[in-house]
Order: sequence, then C-alpha cells, then structure tokens
Amino acid sequence: MADEFNALQRAGTWTLVPRTASMNILPNKWVFRIKQNSDGSIQRYKARLVANGFHQQPGLDYGETFSPVVNHSTIRLILALSVQFQWPVRQLDVQNAFLHGSLSEEVYMHQPCGFVDPQFPHHVCRLRRSLYGLKQAPRAWFQCFSTHLEDLGFRPSTADHSLFTYIHGSTRIYLLIYVDDILVTGNNPSHIVTLIKNLGIRFSMKDLGPVHYFLGMEVVRTPSGLSLSQQKYATDLLHRTKMHGAKPVPTPAVSGRRLSLQDGDPLPDPTEYRSVVGALQYLTFTHPDINFAVNQVCQFLHQPTSTHWAAVKRILRYLVGITSHGLIYKPGSFRLTAFSDADYAGDPDDWRSTGGYCLYLGSNLVSWSAKKQNGVSRSSTEAEYRQLAITAATLSWFRMLFRDLQFPLHCPTLFCDNISAISLASNPVFHARTRHVEVDYHYVREKVVRKELDVRYLSTHDQIADIFIKGLSLPRFRLLVSKLPVLDCTVSLRGRKG
Repeated sequence: MADEFNALQRAGTWTLVPRTASMNILPNKWVFRIKQNSDGSIQRYKARLVANGFHQQPGLDYGETFSPVVNHSTIRLILALSVQFQWPVRQLDVQNAFLHGSLSEEVYMHQPCGFVDPQFPHHVCRLRRSLYGLKQAPRAWFQCFSTHLEDLGFRPSTADHSLFTYIHGSTRIYLLIYVDDILVTGNNPSHIVTLIKNLGIRFSMKDLGPVHYFLGMEVVRTPSGLSLSQQKYATDLLHRTKMHGAKPVPTPAVSGRRLSLQDGDPLPDPTEYRSVVGALQYLTFTHPDINFAVNQVCQFLHQPTSTHWAAVKRILRYLVGITSHGLIYKPGSFRLTAFSDADYAGDPDDWRSTGGYCLYLGSNLVSWSAKKQNGVSRSSTEAEYRQLAITAATLSWFRMLFRDLQFPLHCPTLFCDNISAISLASNPVFHARTRHVEVDYHYVREKVVRKELDVRYLSTHDQIADIFIKGLSLPRFRLLVSKLPVLDCTVSLRGRKG
C-alpha cells in the first residue's frame, strides 16, 4: 500500500484542496491481488487504490468514456503473421497505466484510508491524473499513449484503432494495445528494442520479454510454430465450479437438440449461471469448438432454467478432457479463406436462423463466429445468403486490416454449401422470391463484381462452419475440430514420445 501511495505521489495524481459544499466527492478503496504466472506460482503481491466511479455524475465530473481495445481477431492475426515470417513478439506491461492520463474535468476524491495527511485531515483530493475506477480513466490513458506513439512515427489502423503500425523503408513494426497490456512484433528486432527503451523513458513500463502469457492466454513458441491455449484459465474455472473431477463428455452440445425458453424450471438464483457463462465466453478466445454451445446458453441469461444449467455443465464436462487443447499456428500460404453456413429456422422459440463462419489465413484459424441472425428468414436460401453477407463484411474488414499493415492480399475465397445462395451472388437476375434480401444481395454482388470476393460452392460434408451452427454427432464433431484445428498444445508442437 505504501509503494502504491508513493507512486501516486510521484506521479502528481492529486493535490489537496479544502472541501466545499458543491463538490461531488468520490469514495475510494484499496484492492488487493496476488498476481500469478501461467504455472500458478506467485509473481507478486499487489495493492491498488481505486476510486468509486459509480458516484460520478455525467456532465459534472466525466464526459466521454469510450476507449477502444484491440480486437481478439487482430491479436490472432498478428500472431499468425509473426509465425509466418518468424518475427519475435515482445510483451510489455505498463505499471500504473491510468496514472499517465490527464483529466480535463474537475474530479474530487476523499483521501485514501490509512494515508490521510495529518496537516490537512479535512481536505479532499482534486485529481490531476486519471485513477483506476474513474469512468474516463481508460480513455484518458489511451489518448495519452496513442498520442506518444504517433509522435514516434506510428499510425493507428483505420480497421482497429488499438493496432498501431510503423512502416519506414523495409522496417515494419506492429503494436497492439489492450488497456495496459501491449504486444510488439516486427521484422527489425533492434528497432523493437529501441522502441521499448523510448517508451520506458516516457512511461513506467516493464519489458516481459518474449510473449508467454497474455490476457489469460498461454503462448508457446517453437521453431515449428506457435500454440495458443487457456489451460490455466480453464482449470481454474473447473475448480471454481467444482467440476474438475466430473466425467468428461466427447462433445459440448447434444446433437440435434436446441435449447428453448420453455425448458426446465427457473433457477432460484441465476447469479452463478451468469458468472460461469461469462467465463465460458472468454474461453472461446482459443476454443472455437465450444462457440456454438456457449452461444446457446448465452441466450438465456435473463431467465435461466435447470435445463440451461445442465447445458452449461455439459460444456464444463467437455472441458475436463481438453483443458490443454488450443489453436496451433504454423507457417503456410498467405491467403484468406472463409467458410459460411446457416441453420435455417433452428431456434424453437422465435424461428430465427443461426449463422456461423470461420476465417483462415493459410491453414491458421484467425476468426470465427456463431450467432443467431437478427431477423426471421423466409427460406433457407435467404438464411444462407444473409450469412454470406455477414461473412463478406468480415472479410472486407480483414482486407482493410491488411491494407493498414501494407501487405498485398489476393482476392479472398468464400465457401458456401448452398447452391441457390451461390447463384444469387453470381446471377444478376432478381426475382420476386428474393426481393426481401435485396440489401444483402447488392452488398455481396458488388464484392463479387469488383473481384474483391470469390464465392465458391463446397459440399456440406466439407463445410467447416457447420460446427458453429448446431450440435453435431461425435464423428462429425471430431472431424471438424481436427480441421479447425483445435489440438493438444502440450504435444502438437513438441512431438509425441515413443
């Protein structure tokens, strides 16, 4: 606590001023945390002073609060590029990051408990720097850090504002920001070292070396590739829910069955359900194999039942057997390929279709989605075509990202197993049965005409996106998981013994 308080004093976080009746004075509290390494060992003990931003009043002591964080697909893409070109990836941690942001509003706070100035015991703190817990703190920090990066020659991406690029001659440096966690990679290791030194002069920053544990994700780098897993996160979740000793099941969802609002009896206290489902959502960062099952249970957060809770437990039982599994990235071709699929009118309550897609850079899976469509489709062709439009929009976003990275990219290929949807994308004839999908029609058709998208047919048997739209039989599920691929990261890159 003393170390934290001294750091706040050195940063000039506040000045003491007399209290007045018109002030909105915020309370604060001390938050204690034990930071651990990926193997569970203790890294350090941490105390942090946090302001209670719930007492802030809009227009009085805060205004705009939005702050961007890097997209998870961007993180996976940059890691895939680092594998493709054998670039080093360094991880940085900013200490007391929010203290670097300056406040433009007048914000007042009580003096911290245990550290009240004996000369001015009735004074309050007028904050000059942002503090953890303030509504505008993330935005103030991001503006401060991004401004400094631009002074160093970096430019923010138009597709992802938390991705910064430095391209000068043959030197390429890419930097990702997720609040106070930073990844840096590029083709010039000496320039990366110089950048880290320059950032350390301006900010209190710790160089953690090659990336190994980022946002709860374990990264293992070998000469043959890279693995992404969340073994510790999954194991902790299973222990927290007391499911670590449960009998594993081979699939996360029951084949051919959809959950309904009418299933089961309402849970008396849905708190645990919501907490576990939220944790499972974060686990999909490296587990696309549970995406559909998690998407299903997410739809009942407002009023979960005993049947929905049983579905959550099935996902946890599936995780028991695959905690060490994750994504494997290896060098390969430099092409974007996407698979799009939809389950027509699959929801038993509102008859909406579920759409899914997965997107590969070469053989490396970098983006995927399982989501119920916004409206009811009048035919399977409409459901499939709407999903084509959603996937085409994602591909367009990736094209923008590659343009910001200044990498040449061939026309992406989009695979679909519905012949009628393929015909709509290629045939300019528009008839009465398809007028209601006109907006999506023109969007995809325009991409095809401009040669920005190549839509092709593939058989349903080869449709990888099938895993994101419905529960599958065990043989089918295992086949598609192997194509993602989600593999055991403890042996996939090291080789099997014997």
